[in-house]
Amino acid sequence: MRTKLAIAVSLGLISLLTGCSSSSDAKKQEVTGAPPPVYKVNFDTSRGAFVVEVHTDWAPYGSARFLELVRNGYFDNDRFFRVIRNFIVQFGINGDPAINRDWMNATIPDDPPTQHNQRGTLVYAATRQINSRSTQLFINLRDNSGILDPQHFAPFGKVITGMEVVDDIYGGYGEMAPSGTGPDPTQIQLEGNAYLTRRFPHLDYIKTATLVK
Repeated sequence: MRTKLAIAVSLGLISLLTGCSSSSDAKKQEVTGAPPPVYKVNFDTSRGAFVVEVHTDWAPYGSARFLELVRNGYFDNDRFFRVIRNFIVQFGINGDPAINRDWMNATIPDDPPTQHNQRGTLVYAATRQINSRSTQLFINLRDNSGILDPQHFAPFGKVITGMEVVDDIYGGYGEMAPSGTGPDPTQIQLEGNAYLTRRFPHLDYIKTATLVK
């Protein structure tokens, strides 16, 4: 259970901002309609490009939310704020605190796992509470099936090209605070990229995440 707590720690703090109003509601567009059975998203990052392929039948709720986030440009300019070598790369807290507030409590139902947490799979972070997934994601850097499958983390996609880019994402800051000396997720939520640029200037980031046509 300690591993799940570590993956979820940045989500477990969202109650600190619950109920805060935001003036950026117009930036969050409503996206309707079911996602296609399979689609691809290109991540153009400061380290290079990689492509993920999403399979809706693996995790329908996760696929629909991911497509919504991509179409809204949610991941653009977001930092990879947690990189644990030989474990995971985590991202999905928006760099604009106002936009982050619009999404952070918009949780989705849990998907029953249908795939293993193998190297390169894309998965939502979650707390110990049911239906707690929102915007934060991680990519498995190794086969974590033995650790994460029993905790019901449900992969919904996988990196199909550019895994070497994912492997090379900057990880010099280590584990997140308070367990380590890396970024404090509460401060990311409160200050966004201003905090990360000031305190953790070497973090790699997503330039754009766009659907592959």
